[in-house]
Amino acid sequence: MDQLDGSANLMIVSDLDYTMVDHDDPENLALLRFDALWEAYYRHNSLLVFSTGRSPTIYRELRKQKPLLTPDISIMSVGTEITYGESMVPDDSWEHYLNHKWNQDIVLEETAKFPELVLQSETEQRPHKVSFYLDKTKASKVMQALSRCLEKHGLDVKIIYSNSIALDILPQAAGKGKALEFLLGKLKADGLRPLNTLVCGDSGNDAELFTVPGVYGVMVSNAQEELLQWYAENAAGSPKIIHATERCADGIIQAIDRFSLGPNVSPRDIRDSMFNGKVLRPCHEVVMFYLFYEKWRRAEVENSEQCVQYLRSIMHSTGNFVHPSGVDQPMHQLTDTILNLFGDKKGVEFRVWVDRTSTAMVSPGSWQVKFNKWELSGNEIRCCSTKVLMNSKIDAPDQFSWVHIHQTWVDCYGEKDDMSWVI
Repeated sequence: MDQLDGSANLMIVSDLDYTMVDHDDPENLALLRFDALWEAYYRHNSLLVFSTGRSPTIYRELRKQKPLLTPDISIMSVGTEITYGESMVPDDSWEHYLNHKWNQDIVLEETAKFPELVLQSETEQRPHKVSFYLDKTKASKVMQALSRCLEKHGLDVKIIYSNSIALDILPQAAGKGKALEFLLGKLKADGLRPLNTLVCGDSGNDAELFTVPGVYGVMVSNAQEELLQWYAENAAGSPKIIHATERCADGIIQAIDRFSLGPNVSPRDIRDSMFNGKVLRPCHEVVMFYLFYEKWRRAEVENSEQCVQYLRSIMHSTGNFVHPSGVDQPMHQLTDTILNLFGDKKGVEFRVWVDRTSTAMVSPGSWQVKFNKWELSGNEIRCCSTKVLMNSKIDAPDQFSWVHIHQTWVDCYGEKDDMSWVI
């Protein structure tokens, strides 16, 4: 959250599976649209929070499979774990708070008496969460009996059933909604409470998010019956909650528009965005360039003189590029390499996105932009940590010239001598 000078303009709190991530969209188009929107317009003054039922282990697995941005905050294991930043630093005060009237050993001992409950994998059993599979037809009866049983042992627990199969037992103080309230309280105490908060979900374990006072909410179009039923019984008619007509991340973008929370047209949806869209900030420039780069290699733009001049105009003729292998090359050589790659990825899976963009003014008219540049080609995902020094053009102050680019491989996402990486 170091990018914030004060309160975030917007905080998006989103579930992952079938909310931010559409597992029925093999090309991840909706997610990529959201990625470009966020990095171009929101990263510098807003907060992205993922609130998921996944444990840290399988959350990390998802990040290796999908073009997910790095959130500022992660709420995992159905609201029992809060971590901060890319390194996922845990919030120890939250964990300590959840210990009240919670005993995992007693929970495991008593649930073993219910043959209908099937333990989920070991990775999903967390210090403040015990998770099972339970058939939908047996769910209501088992949950009622289990609640009475645990109450007799002096435990104060919450039992959540979602996705018509998953049952989670948590401390009463836990859950996605409680975790968000705790987080908002901490931000308020630090003078950083967001101006607007948008919560996004699709299943029963997301219902709590919509009960947090003051938030806007979107149930994506593919929301499950259990969440829609909760809405009908508890929040029907609320002007702050909508059932989107779009799936997953596209539904989130729709809600940004519906509630007038900020820019809602993804750069990916602007035709010829490098020519038709005004560049607002250096980070916006980076998003625009890499969208052009992806489309150039996929032959989704014309191999025209206009495109050639665009590329030559942003790469400074005397600048230099340090490849992640350590090879230093003049910028004009990099430009020629890109131009020669027109259409080489046509008809194949090839996507590019940027993450964690940040900007620092070096001197008047000169900026350093830092970001992670990701590339998906076939089944391979690669990533480089990237620094760009760019200057405003004297004759066009709202346009930028890239003077220096330096890239290094992110651990586990590239080989030192892999020269197939271009930029």
